Amino acid sequence: MVKLTIDLIARGTSGYTKKKRDESMQQYLKRLTHLYLEDRCIDEVGEDLSMCRNLTVLYLYDNQLLKIPILHHNQHLTMLYLQNNDIHKIENLSPLTRLIKLYLGGNCITVIEGLDKLEHLQELHIENQRMPPGEKLLFDPRTLRAISSSLQVLNIAGNNLDSIKDIECLRNLYQLHANDNLLTDMKELAHVIGGMFRLWRLDLMGNPLCHKAKYRDRVIVMAKNLDVLDGKEISETSRRFLHSWHDAREVQKKRREEHLRKGSGEFRDSALLRELPPVKDYPRPPPKIPGYMMPGLPRKQFDEILARTNSNLAEDTTQQTHSASVKTRSGILRSNNFHSLDLQRMLPLSRSLTRLPQHLSGGGGRGSHLL
Repeated sequence: MVKLTIDLIARGTSGYTKKKRDESMQQYLKRLTHLYLEDRCIDEVGEDLSMCRNLTVLYLYDNQLLKIPILHHNQHLTMLYLQNNDIHKIENLSPLTRLIKLYLGGNCITVIEGLDKLEHLQELHIENQRMPPGEKLLFDPRTLRAISSSLQVLNIAGNNLDSIKDIECLRNLYQLHANDNLLTDMKELAHVIGGMFRLWRLDLMGNPLCHKAKYRDRVIVMAKNLDVLDGKEISETSRRFLHSWHDAREVQKKRREEHLRKGSGEFRDSALLRELPPVKDYPRPPPKIPGYMMPGLPRKQFDEILARTNSNLAEDTTQQTHSASVKTRSGILRSNNFHSLDLQRMLPLSRSLTRLPQHLSGGGGRGSHLL
């Protein structure tokens, strides 16, 4: 149990704002602008903090505060860090009309409320609240409307949210951190972030909808100016491609709906078919001609060459057939001529043998016998 005292406040300053010798404690506390009181086990903030009239930044995170301290004397505050305490309700902040950044993450808050007077609030961090089982973070509509024109950064991660429809009015958001929740409805997401035209960073990791098909592409189409999704940058090329594809698809969808409205029931299918991509009517190619087409020749000249080639082929075939038959007959004649030539050569030889002397012919009877 630690209560905030003047001595603790004096030790919570930086080295640049040390107390001067001829300066009173009251003067010294009055000129302080930053107080570093984090992780001091503080559970109560007394009236001594009211002496810091020019305080702009107050660090009170990682303590044991049960409620937001009364700071109506510190109206110059622009940044208030109260995360990781035991705060259950947003209160006592109405006097802080100059507050720009408010950090309340890691507490026990169940309703975003009590911010009606903070017309200059730009950042609200209320992530990872420790709530009873089954409960989720709720939004007060009046509070959201009051800060809708100024709020640029909203961190509602880890709060069991199954819907973000209530923050639809926050159209000036630059950053939305809604990761680690229970979001499932892509149509609702498209409706909410589709109206946030300045949104350039979105975190949705840890939600069931992240497992749906084409999740990243669909979210990029939803938020047209998104630069960072789930910590990853979006290239200009992919964004242009997805947006062009989506626009073309929407045009086709509108045309299809128009055809369905105008056409009767029996022509609905034909209307749908007309929405298919047009098929280009290419001219039919000429019938194929066997053989090799010589490049650069006119068609008439090629036909003449082809006719001559075919006639030559026919003549060659006839000649080959005739020569084959001639060869067959000539073979028979050659064999006959061969036998006639042999007989002609044998006749002089037989005649010479008849004229041999008798002593060589073997007594008159041998020569005749040989013949």
